[in-house]
Amino acid sequence: MTLATSNRVCALLQIEFPLIQAGMVWVSGHKLAVAAANSGILGVIGAGSMRLELLEAHIQKALAQTSRPLAVNVPLLYRHTEEQIQLALRLGIRIFITSAGSPRTYTTFLKKEGCTVLHVVSSPLLAKKCEDAGVDAVIAEGFEAGGHNGREELTSLVLIPQVREAVQIPVLAAGGFSTGASMAAAFALGAEGVQMGTRFVATQESSAHPNFKAAVLEASRYGTKLCMKKLVPVRLLCNPFYEKVHAIEERGGSAEELTALLGKGRAKEGMLEGNWEEGELEIGQVAALVRDLPFTADLVLRIRQEFRAACQAIKEID
Repeated sequence: MTLATSNRVCALLQIEFPLIQAGMVWVSGHKLAVAAANSGILGVIGAGSMRLELLEAHIQKALAQTSRPLAVNVPLLYRHTEEQIQLALRLGIRIFITSAGSPRTYTTFLKKEGCTVLHVVSSPLLAKKCEDAGVDAVIAEGFEAGGHNGREELTSLVLIPQVREAVQIPVLAAGGFSTGASMAAAFALGAEGVQMGTRFVATQESSAHPNFKAAVLEASRYGTKLCMKKLVPVRLLCNPFYEKVHAIEERGGSAEELTALLGKGRAKEGMLEGNWEEGELEIGQVAALVRDLPFTADLVLRIRQEFRAACQAIKEID
């Protein structure tokens, strides 16, 4: 029996291997999503940073280049969330990953449209609310993750077992995973699949600027920090912009001061346009373990081989 036939995440998403390429702002466009889908995992377009016309173009290009399952990630904190969902539905997307908001907001509507819905959670309490709302699976994202984080500050090691205990639906792990061995660890904790973001930033197909990719490859073990807790917590690479944020927080600056510093387009400036000095560079702690820039197909093959080897090693111990 193979994972593709025995694993609930594979069955739910109709994929070969229970791995999701995260839908990250300014990074997860159609090229990365198609490469991931064609590698047998779930390819995801990150809608959070996209205006409607840009999202439409990415979905259309992706659907033209693969017949395999694709998803759209829709953070629920942006103004055009409902329009993004309606657009993706009209174009034929039937797998949605929602985050940064209540699972009750769109789950019932999406289920009536015949969709599969996954929601990102940072606590067992939210995971149970997702199950009660009709969500098909939850992505338990630990404190190590890049980008916007939950306020609970639970690490993956303690979050995943708690979420597994709280719900009956499939649980996927996220936050700190970049290899097949770490994926096997997530399974040992009760996960049935894994979502990776940072690892897919550093691929040939990601939309990240070469400067951003180079910074990820050079990141030290102390190279990321969680900040902006007075707004929405976010984990950033430690660049000059982060140092400005840190200085405000160190002297007890207000949320309004942080908002003024953040302004508009900081993430685009850093992640897509490559401005090391002034850009907001969202990335996970696991960047310290990312040291190459492979094609997505080669990366997925490597992860699958590492996962198989790690699982075999556990069996031999038994």
